Amino acid sequence: MERRSFLKASAALGCAATVTGCKTSSDDPNVNPPQPPVKEDLTWSACLVNCGSNCPVRVYSRDGVITRVETDHEVEDEYGMHQVRACARGRSLRQRTYAPDRLKSPMKRVGKRGEGKFVPITWDEAASTIAGKMKSIIDTHGNKALFRSYGSGAYYGFASNACFNRLFNLVGGCLQYYGNYSWAQQQEAAKHMYGSSSTKGSSTVTLDSSDYLLGFAYNPSEIRQSGSGEGYDYLQALQRSNGLKVTLIDPRYTDSMLGKESDWLPIRPGTDAALAEAIAYQMISSGWVDANSLDFINKFSVGYDAASIQAQKDLFAASSDAKEQEYAQHMDPAQNYHDYILGLNAFADQGARTPDWAAKITGISATKIKQIADDLMGSQAPYIIAGAGVNRQANGEQTVRAIYMLSVLAGKIGVDGSSNGELPKMTSMYRAGIPSGSNPVKERISFFTWSEAIHNGENMTARTHGITGTDDLDTPLGTNIKMIISASDSSLLNQHAEINHTANILADESGVELIVSCDCWMTPGAKFADIIIPDTTWLESNDLVNDSYASGSLDYITAMSAAVEPIWDCKSMYEVAALIAEKMGVGNEFTEGRTEEEWLEHLYQQTRDSASNAGVEPAFPATYKEAQEIGFFRRNKHERFVAMDSYVNQGQALSTPSGKIEIYSAELAWRAANWTQNKWKGDTITAIPQYTVTWDGYEDEDTKDAYPLQLAGYHTKGRTHSSYHNVPWLREAVEDAVWMNPMDAQQYGVTSGSKVEMYNDRGSIEVVVRVTPRVAPGIVALGQGAWYQADENGRKGTTGKVIDVGGAINSLTRYAPSPVAKGNPQHTNRVQIRAIV
Repeated sequence: MERRSFLKASAALGCAATVTGCKTSSDDPNVNPPQPPVKEDLTWSACLVNCGSNCPVRVYSRDGVITRVETDHEVEDEYGMHQVRACARGRSLRQRTYAPDRLKSPMKRVGKRGEGKFVPITWDEAASTIAGKMKSIIDTHGNKALFRSYGSGAYYGFASNACFNRLFNLVGGCLQYYGNYSWAQQQEAAKHMYGSSSTKGSSTVTLDSSDYLLGFAYNPSEIRQSGSGEGYDYLQALQRSNGLKVTLIDPRYTDSMLGKESDWLPIRPGTDAALAEAIAYQMISSGWVDANSLDFINKFSVGYDAASIQAQKDLFAASSDAKEQEYAQHMDPAQNYHDYILGLNAFADQGARTPDWAAKITGISATKIKQIADDLMGSQAPYIIAGAGVNRQANGEQTVRAIYMLSVLAGKIGVDGSSNGELPKMTSMYRAGIPSGSNPVKERISFFTWSEAIHNGENMTARTHGITGTDDLDTPLGTNIKMIISASDSSLLNQHAEINHTANILADESGVELIVSCDCWMTPGAKFADIIIPDTTWLESNDLVNDSYASGSLDYITAMSAAVEPIWDCKSMYEVAALIAEKMGVGNEFTEGRTEEEWLEHLYQQTRDSASNAGVEPAFPATYKEAQEIGFFRRNKHERFVAMDSYVNQGQALSTPSGKIEIYSAELAWRAANWTQNKWKGDTITAIPQYTVTWDGYEDEDTKDAYPLQLAGYHTKGRTHSSYHNVPWLREAVEDAVWMNPMDAQQYGVTSGSKVEMYNDRGSIEVVVRVTPRVAPGIVALGQGAWYQADENGRKGTTGKVIDVGGAINSLTRYAPSPVAKGNPQHTNRVQIRAIV
């Protein structure tokens, strides 16, 4: 018997005893004897949204109906092999599964795209329509006209959106993409500086050996709030550390602070690179670098000074490798970091990057900037980290590289407790997933440029749009996107930039000929589909999932069991893709003759046999069905990963062209000379990290008068991106309101609870205000992920766009791919606010 049921029964018995023992007006009181607890069935499932944790959940059901959802409490909660407690999102999965907007059957569009008018159809009609159109598009435009858009709303192992990749690859492939909405710019920054992926910083547990944490937009307590996520490791490490000073740079006072920090320094969005450069100035101009870290810099990096660039240029010029010879032609020793920071030689006209210079830009005083530099120079193991928020900005590549430079200047990379600026490395258990096969189409576009490729794909090149897989810089992609399958994906509309512009592109039927949305709910993007196919939810699924990519130091696997049969007429992504494959004539190749049950057993055996999963508790049983009975498996490797230890301490070369840390990037020098730049203000590529004045930034004179407030977007605890927005519990728990500093609120004549129109040239949203000192003056902050909802009466905002009463921040963001990654700059925005009476 569960403890809760036991307590209920005990309470009932106690109540009965009390009533029986009381004198009443009747000698025979009408007392119902207590009933035994109702038996419920228990199964294990998981919360598979893109927060990085994939927390397990215990699902209780009775008579085919889910009754409640609880979290893991199978072991004693001792850190290291602790309980993996799901946050409020995972615990609301019953409400999400039974949401009123749940899709119930396949449907086809009968109105205009975006009107949301559909009629039910059979699965046979849905599969036949999709397969027929796919064949027609392949025959007319080729496989490059097929596209599965980026989607991360369901991290399944088996019945994932990779099933559609498998389908496409069996019929000749589809246009591929690279990058993602979260990390595009930082991935490029890490690639060109460290030859890394941006997630190879020292593991969070090593913070207990650090004496100084300097975090830019680092907010694990809200973004990674799982009971076994990065936020939990962060909290535990702070409790173990002895005298760790914590300085956090953020426009908002976040839940990662709340007394856990030593200093909160509110910064103007998009100016972090200027702050980093001023700290670097203090470290260099004071003589500290020469005395303490110059040997490290000279040994392990290239680009700090002119001599190091010249030496590397000579090596490339003498190389037999044609690419290295080409690099040498574009390398300029005058463009070195030392001279840039101090304002010398080639940089004499722009002046030194002093704390006084940065204070005017960042809003952080020169005194505070000098204090950060002193703390960094005095630290023996500085843990520096650039949170992903700083990379999702106009020219975010430059910001991330500028922050990484502080770790290089400190010269402590490779020391336990220190880090290199990247996001912390997380361990994860291996789980086999459905193989997608090989894609014959080699061209790739940036994940972010798909909306442009609908009408301009045929002209997009490597030089202009960063296309990869073409023969040369100027060979065009050659076709437009004509069919989109959007699966567990809200980037079709809600999470993509400039919603009003994107909606117009999707609504134009001369562009995309078929849009298919596979999801569980009628999302804003699903309303623009031609065919809707309803997916099963996690609580209706059998699957095998691991702990994803940011679950902290604890690894785990959940053998999911369907708590109930799929409700209404829903099918899993595997079943749907198999139906379409059959219509395309590749059904047997898709299934390989296996049933879903046989696939799961096959993938389980691969997972069970993997040597990398050794030490799991409890041990994996012989079969998948037995694993489902147990449900949850955990393992802690007790890994204390130290960033770049293999390079600094073991002599393994990096994957950069030089094999060293590239303060001066040879590849970026080449791109600066060969790629199209300057589409937007600040859209520049430079070989060394440099702060740039960008469109809609603090220093943008073109927009600051019309739109005086900087808008900072952030991740809330009530959603993961846009997932869970349709759960009323979470909307009550986490308010969707724009944060406003009391000084700004007074100026605009608003108070907490006031309703305002927040707008710019790209759109208008209607949202309530929360007045709080937890955001800096001149900045407003709004949680991203709210669902776009155009005013039903067509009300127009101040700048002529229909008002989004749903409050989606991307109604205000700009489609402006960043210069290197061609990534999304959706945290760079300027707005104006008008009180709604």
